[in-house]
Amino acid sequence: MTEKPKASFSGLPVLIAAVLFLGFYFIASIDAKNEASIILGFPLLALVIFVMSGCYKLEPNQAAVLSFFGKYSGTVRDTGLRWNNPLYQKKKISLRVRNFESGRLKVNELDGSPIEIAAVIVWQVEGAAEAVYNVDDYESFVHIQSEAALRAMATSYPYDQHEEGQLSLRSHAAEISAHLQSELTDRLADAGVAVLDARISHLAYAPEIAQAMLQRQQANAVIAARSRIVKGAVSMVEAALAQLQAHGTVKLDDAQKAAIVGNLLVVLCSERGSQPTINAGS
Repeated sequence: MTEKPKASFSGLPVLIAAVLFLGFYFIASIDAKNEASIILGFPLLALVIFVMSGCYKLEPNQAAVLSFFGKYSGTVRDTGLRWNNPLYQKKKISLRVRNFESGRLKVNELDGSPIEIAAVIVWQVEGAAEAVYNVDDYESFVHIQSEAALRAMATSYPYDQHEEGQLSLRSHAAEISAHLQSELTDRLADAGVAVLDARISHLAYAPEIAQAMLQRQQANAVIAARSRIVKGAVSMVEAALAQLQAHGTVKLDDAQKAAIVGNLLVVLCSERGSQPTINAGS
């Protein structure tokens, strides 16, 4: 099904002509001597009512899909009071931008951990004929396919980033939104629906594993912090030894260097304040 434009006529002249005819008809019906004209006017009255049934109103961002005895005739997008063949069946479709938030879905992410995820979808009907004839209920189709696309996307990425450069649901919101929008565009194209935006609105571990995942995140944070501290401490020790040798303050053998390195690393990497000891000599 491909949408094709359909010409329409202004309904205002038809409405004015119908009102004038009805006015003359009722004026004539008041005169009891003109009974013959009243009787003859019945077919004309029925014809006027039939012609007036071809009038319909279209608001901005609204379209009318016309069909003639089950055959698609075209789509009218002209706003205002319009007129077409009264035998056409007219189905109005809103072209306004709409949005909805999916329910919180419970799915397994790439690593197999259960998570809760929801998304906000912004969409708009672009092909009115496709929305009417390609699917049974395009609004229900959008909701169901959005949940299916969200499930498929969630299983393609881990919740957290475990490797450098790895995409994850929590750390790469822009890339994840682009993937979700692309997935929805492919699924909803047959219904004449365009996806304008799709973003995750809720993301969390499932309640049954939330505490364990929090402990894992805390452990990862501690490990990362310790690694950075050790890296900084090693560079500081190297700089200290290099300066001692460059200035010739003291001459150290390998055993003394090892002792200094050990003491400095303990001081720099310790969580508590150091307790200095003074060697008073033997």
